[in-house]
Amino acid sequence: MNTLLTIYQTIKSALTSAYNLFWGDLITIPLPGENSVGLSLLVLILIPSGIYFTVRTRFLPFRLFPEMFKVSMEKNAGTQKHSISGLQALIISTATRVGMGNLVGVVAAISAGGAGAVFWMWVTALLGSATAFAEATLAQLYKEKDPLYGGYRGGPSYYIHHLFIRKESGRRRSVIAVLFALSGLLCWCGISQVIGNSVSSAFENAFAVPPLYTMIVLVAIAAVIVLRKNATVKVLDLIVPVMAGLYFAVTLFIIFSNIGKLPAVFVRIFSEAFGVRQVVAGGFGAVLMNGVKRGLFSNEAGSGSAPCAAAAADISHPAKEGLLQAFGVFIDTIVICSCSAMIMLLTPGDLTQGLAGMDLLQTAMEYHIGHFGVIFIAVILWLFSFSTFIGILFYARSNVAYVFGDNWLSQTVYKLLALVMLFIGGLEAYTFVWDMGDLGIALMTVFNMIALIPLSGKAMASLKEYEASIKLNRSQST
Repeated sequence: MNTLLTIYQTIKSALTSAYNLFWGDLITIPLPGENSVGLSLLVLILIPSGIYFTVRTRFLPFRLFPEMFKVSMEKNAGTQKHSISGLQALIISTATRVGMGNLVGVVAAISAGGAGAVFWMWVTALLGSATAFAEATLAQLYKEKDPLYGGYRGGPSYYIHHLFIRKESGRRRSVIAVLFALSGLLCWCGISQVIGNSVSSAFENAFAVPPLYTMIVLVAIAAVIVLRKNATVKVLDLIVPVMAGLYFAVTLFIIFSNIGKLPAVFVRIFSEAFGVRQVVAGGFGAVLMNGVKRGLFSNEAGSGSAPCAAAAADISHPAKEGLLQAFGVFIDTIVICSCSAMIMLLTPGDLTQGLAGMDLLQTAMEYHIGHFGVIFIAVILWLFSFSTFIGILFYARSNVAYVFGDNWLSQTVYKLLALVMLFIGGLEAYTFVWDMGDLGIALMTVFNMIALIPLSGKAMASLKEYEASIKLNRSQST
């Protein structure tokens, strides 16, 4: 027993050290008023990369926003059996981006960093859009046919492979690509536990349902979906638009019900984002970094997750999928995360004083729409979390195939492992496993960026080619 405890403590200590390496303050920049800003390794990687891609794409998130919306309305090209459309790939990536972080995570960012954190969350999302474009376009450029599920597959493991392995070498795998794939599988197992715990806690608070019963039902439904060959996309096609639409509609109702308070909310957001008071009072670092970290964690741009869905799209031009995934970052952070921010900022501060997490959000919703708000948040959290679980197992397909080859055994074993983690997470919160998820996404980001920067020229060439075709079509139609 002592040996097992020692092993557990050693693993936990190693995970904590690794977590602090990526997410802890690597560099501290002093500011006036005995204040400082701590920059983690992930921030030092993703923010400069976002600026680089934003400049290199000539401010794509602003310049081509109408084109993003236009592409999202296009139908499946239909050239490959069992393939998915660009819009369906966007729905899958949105399912994984939109999760508990859009609810409780945003509330936590505002609680720690104030209303100004919302502004920096927006800035991070706009920078992340350009990064999301680059990685999704590369996923399309290096995708390949999927012999198991049909359609296409790909993602960072595949474009990393093409960067490091020449065809004539005869090598079947790249070390960096394998490390990325394993990091993703590690991350998604950790996230499965977080999902289970979030759903069981919300249902216990709202309906007094014991976690065991919640998890039996949740895992049974999830198993029916993920163990079937091609049920994932059909289910997400139904769930994601409904859950996002409902949450957005309720938020609009709350905003219009409090329309007179809205100008003051925006004044508060911008004044606290740049306010001298925050700098002098020693709070600017918290405002900035909580907004930045929330934006990075929520939109996933640069982590290499969304390209696993982007590669599966059957679309007429690679740059179109890049535009769709850039649009996905906008939906996640500018729309959904902002909904959570508005719900909280339109609630009197004395009602939420001393509260945190789900309790804070449910209290805010109860203030706006009564007890129905508590139930609504529990149901929406279930939909957000459940769709995330379904989506990450879609991501896992290509990573499992890259590491273990094309066989149903490895695909099924990983799905069963994720289902077990989902069930265990609903009964007990093992925080070291949650850190495992954070560590996994950090490692994914590092390995993804190793290839993303060197290969970015191909993504930029694809964008240039696509824009030239748009101009040609316009000139011919006039």
